[in-house]
Amino acid sequence: MSRASTRTRLTAVRLAEPDRRREDVLAVEEPLEIRVGGRRFSVTMRTPGEDFDLVAGFLVSEGVLTATDQLAALRYCASGAGPGENTYNVVDATVRGGRAAVLLERERSVYTSSSCGVCGLASLDAVTTESAWTVDEDRVTAPSDLIASLPDRLRGAQALFERTGGVHAAGLFESDGSLLCLREDVGRHNAVDKVVGWGLREGRLPLRGTLLQVSGRASFELVQKAVMAGIPLLAAVGAPSSLAVDLARRAGLTLIGFSRGSGFNVYSGEERVREG
Repeated sequence: MSRASTRTRLTAVRLAEPDRRREDVLAVEEPLEIRVGGRRFSVTMRTPGEDFDLVAGFLVSEGVLTATDQLAALRYCASGAGPGENTYNVVDATVRGGRAAVLLERERSVYTSSSCGVCGLASLDAVTTESAWTVDEDRVTAPSDLIASLPDRLRGAQALFERTGGVHAAGLFESDGSLLCLREDVGRHNAVDKVVGWGLREGRLPLRGTLLQVSGRASFELVQKAVMAGIPLLAAVGAPSSLAVDLARRAGLTLIGFSRGSGFNVYSGEERVREG
């Protein structure tokens, strides 16, 4: 079993049946300390796996990185372990560029929960970092039936959710519906960061012409992450927040909520949705 899941014993209580002990599989949640140039930048609670993607995507979302060549190196650091041991819970990024150096001076608290990354920021002003790309110039379109099929396509590829039932997912799709990248994590913002980080490390930023499908709701933070990565369309299984809609409209992002096989709601950028 990978570090992303673990086994535990539990008591199953069923009202019409006797209680019984059995084994269950849980998604792992552990802290990841993110360092930049040896300096602690943030701590997030995440599911181990694709940690380098997570760190790279997080730094894109923070405006520290905008291109692959700005990321010089990523490495695990020994911390909290005995001699010769490594918990693999500390990653140090080496970055290049003056913009990165300036942004790294921004005040930031060092804790980010698995359910809310924005709450770790020192101020809301720090969240509204301008993207290096303008998503409203992206002319990609997708048929409505394809968009409605994305939640099922996402769910069908969720191997960790299948084992645990306890993780969110983010899937990046081409406009023809082909899956480019899928990542799972206990935090949906982490799952999105892992997708964005994959894009950076593959030299694909900005992620123009793509569709991002996420499980759960669409928060302001997820819209911000999509905009920072140059993703023109974000679809969520759940509802968007008011601030998410405001940012999507301001940025020119297509924001879709309540996405199901039978349909969805378009809150912003309906010009990218065509009949199909």
